[in-house]
Amino acid sequence: MHHIKDSIKKRRSIRKYFSRKVSTDILRQVLEAAGWAPSVHNAQPWRFIVLTDAPLKRALSEAMADVWVADMIKDGIPCEVRENQCKTSVERFTHAPVLIVACITMKDMIKYADEKRQRNERDLAVQSLGAALQNLLLVAHANGLGACWFCAPIFCKETIRKILKIPDDVEPQALITLGYPSEKPYTPSRKLLENYFYLDYWGKKL
Repeated sequence: MHHIKDSIKKRRSIRKYFSRKVSTDILRQVLEAAGWAPSVHNAQPWRFIVLTDAPLKRALSEAMADVWVADMIKDGIPCEVRENQCKTSVERFTHAPVLIVACITMKDMIKYADEKRQRNERDLAVQSLGAALQNLLLVAHANGLGACWFCAPIFCKETIRKILKIPDDVEPQALITLGYPSEKPYTPSRKLLENYFYLDYWGKKL
């Protein structure tokens, strides 16, 4: 029990990595851990694409950055800020030894006749992927790897689909960078339990 809690508390979001290659064996361990997560109906709606090819990582990074630039222009973000943020983003994703694009599929989920329940079913698939990604991050940490969970795919799903040849019924959701950490981030503060926990009903303290 102590080991699990210790791993949870010591894991950090790592954004800088050494160029050292991550072995196929360790990659398989990390992805198999994701596959053991709980999922709604045991549908296991997650799908993962692992990228290690440098030109492909750059192509994906630059394409995602282009979409981000267009969004920042709409938001009125100054040109210099846009350029700096996109440069950082492209370098971060390109230099990470491994990128993992995490997706969901509704293939084995329940098909409802009404739109409301079908939206709920999709939410359940997203929740299931979240559990899988937590497993992935913890096992990566246990193997001495660093990782960081990015939400970028949510904002450029079609771009990612096109570059990685993802079928229309598979939805990109997240991107994980993975490698051996070359930084030691500080430990961020956490809210006290009393700030997010209630007993029996909302607002009642223990």
